Amino acid sequence: MSDRTIRIGTRGSQLALAQASEVRARLMAAHGLPEEAFQVEVISTSGDRILDRPLSEVGGKGLFTKEIELALLDGTIDLAVHSSKDVATVLPGGLELSAYLPREDVRDVFIGRAAPTLAALPQGATVGSASLRRQAILKRMRPDLNVVIFRGNVQTRLRKLGEGQADGTLLAMAGLNRMNMAHVATEVLDPEVFPPAPGQGAIVIESRIDDAFVRGMVAAIADEATATALTAERGFLAELDGSCRTPIAARALIAGDGTLTLHGMILRPDGSEMHETRREGVAEDAELIGRLAARTVLEAAGPGFFDGWTA
Repeated sequence: MSDRTIRIGTRGSQLALAQASEVRARLMAAHGLPEEAFQVEVISTSGDRILDRPLSEVGGKGLFTKEIELALLDGTIDLAVHSSKDVATVLPGGLELSAYLPREDVRDVFIGRAAPTLAALPQGATVGSASLRRQAILKRMRPDLNVVIFRGNVQTRLRKLGEGQADGTLLAMAGLNRMNMAHVATEVLDPEVFPPAPGQGAIVIESRIDDAFVRGMVAAIADEATATALTAERGFLAELDGSCRTPIAARALIAGDGTLTLHGMILRPDGSEMHETRREGVAEDAELIGRLAARTVLEAAGPGFFDGWTA
């Protein structure tokens, strides 16, 4: 390895910094490098700054990556660390997703103040979530609930819950695990019933296509199984042209014999209509499996299913 200092770009939340630290630790171990060989650069994103409106109203997924990707393109940083579910299906020219870390728990969790489980919530209880997918599934499961928008990082959402702004909220198990906060979950939700967002639980590294040095570095910590699963899930998302504006769920699993199975779901924001599918094939066809699954649910939903949605 050269004497080059590798600059790692990340958002500034506790979870984002934990993810950047994990990438740095894995690179240090893989290449026998000291911590000083890496410099973590905190970059404020539009998604972090705009907290008074739903993401669907102000631009969707790219709000958590745009400024970091600009820093990559202008050479301010050498690699970016993202939560995979925040990354748009179309990247800026010159950038690539160069490595995924081994995937964490994909499940969502419920954190209850008024009751320990979703089923035990009283009629008309208030649940806060920033995710249209979570909101839509909640409304389908419990039409009686009052579902409100909860923006902010994990700590902010837990503070709002503690202040009584809601009776419960939903978060990703992976994020809680990475911050050693799994104990706050009062119910772990079954992913068959409450499927995750495409990419949930996976950390991805983004870099410049022409930076062979960084590509070679991160290849040493790349997890092939996660990359394959995410290829299927992102294929599903891309075919649907999905973003934070649309309630979409997907989870890909790879069996020991190399068979990949994708469970995909689309919903109306109010939970009134849902279409889901399961499709399987060989792992080498991961993207095709995802795209074919998307076409299946689109055909079932009919034309105009996503038209005019903003929140």
